[in-house]
Amino acid sequence: MSMGDRTMNAGRGAVTGKGAGNAQSGWSARLAARPLFMCGFRPFFLLTALHAVLVLLAWGGFLGFGLALPAVAGGPFVWHAHELMFGFGLAAVAGFVLTAVPEFTATPAFAPRVVLRLVLLWLAARAAFWLSGGLAAVAESWLGGEEGQAVARWIGHLPAALLEIGFACALLAAVAPRLWRDPERRHLGFQWGLAAMAMAVAGFHLDVLRGEYPMRWVLVGLGVMMTLVVVAMSRISMRVMNDALDAARARRLPAHTLRRDEEAELELPSYRARPPRRNLAIAAIAVHTVAEYLLPGSPITGWLGLGAAAAVFNLLNDWHVGRALFTRWAFLLYAVYWLLALGYLLLGLARLGAPLAPSAGTHLLAIGAMGLSILAVLCIAGRTHAGYPLDERPWVGAAAVSIVLAALLRAAAGLPDMPASALQLLATLAWITAFALAAWRLGVLFVAARVDGGAGCEEYHAPRAAEAVPP
Repeated sequence: MSMGDRTMNAGRGAVTGKGAGNAQSGWSARLAARPLFMCGFRPFFLLTALHAVLVLLAWGGFLGFGLALPAVAGGPFVWHAHELMFGFGLAAVAGFVLTAVPEFTATPAFAPRVVLRLVLLWLAARAAFWLSGGLAAVAESWLGGEEGQAVARWIGHLPAALLEIGFACALLAAVAPRLWRDPERRHLGFQWGLAAMAMAVAGFHLDVLRGEYPMRWVLVGLGVMMTLVVVAMSRISMRVMNDALDAARARRLPAHTLRRDEEAELELPSYRARPPRRNLAIAAIAVHTVAEYLLPGSPITGWLGLGAAAAVFNLLNDWHVGRALFTRWAFLLYAVYWLLALGYLLLGLARLGAPLAPSAGTHLLAIGAMGLSILAVLCIAGRTHAGYPLDERPWVGAAAVSIVLAALLRAAAGLPDMPASALQLLATLAWITAFALAAWRLGVLFVAARVDGGAGCEEYHAPRAAEAVPP
């Protein structure tokens, strides 16, 4: 039985297996049977794009027109940072690992009902967090007094804490057994990354419940996300770069003789994401993250930021393979690493006294590296696993440029004597443009059944002559 057959049968078994008779009539079973829940990436990638637009629309309304945001502990900036990191970011991570882990470990796709439960948990966490401030205010009006404030905070925020921590732990519990049972255990980095992200989520909510400012845990989450970006990009880049190199060889090689073939191989070597460079970058980012948590604002974190930037720049040496680098998808992934390195460079310089705010570097990481890498994952992994070839239409380039522009504009807002408010608004509009395009062009693929003849969550394969795959 092929991998695709196993995946399809596993998905069917989740809703049609023996003993599922009564469950068939339930709303959850009928919902889980829809194509949207066939694979983990489908609902989570759609929610990622929609959430990115919704959160930044609300944020732009707040910045430009003073519109009210959901009341949460810590105020609007905490809400903004939390939703981008633990809402948008964690949804993208969920979609990626729920699809990649079965592929990496040669195991069946996660059952649709598992995917549905995780989606509902994520949605419930979003609603609970958005309502937490309002619930706390109502409770405080009833209780009154200083002690009443503490109790009201718990009443308002505890549901959000339990749901969001529950989601992070449930995601880890879903993928960790498969990663651990893999004989070669080559992908345990995802397990440790998810565990660290769950810790960051828990730390955030514990700080809120204790009445402390929780932003430090958002920064921890950002550091964890950057390590996951390095891990995920190294996996995706292997295929993208080598496909680009194969295409370049096909154009350059008439292949009349073995000698010319050998010469071409020397000119265009295969791309490899080398583990020593990758592990060094991950270690440097991890050390900087820990130091920033323990020694906030210290010059030590500045030097460690420069070290992380150097380690990421060193990663770029793997990519210098010639003209194949300057193809659309290869260069998009290459730009992720540039934004990652520049983000840590600016963070390091800011901590060492350069005339710029640390937010310049932070937003190059959060908007640039995280945003662009997530867009790449949506466009590459999302589209191919939905049964479609890579999209060559102009909207992809427009969305990527919009994200880079958003990152640069927001970073520029942290420089002295710059019109910060105007730059923040422009960055917000650029971000919304990028993910609105992604939701528009990709959303319909995620909710529809496959049309390429493939099974389950397997990657796209070229259709037979009698078949046609719409763009």
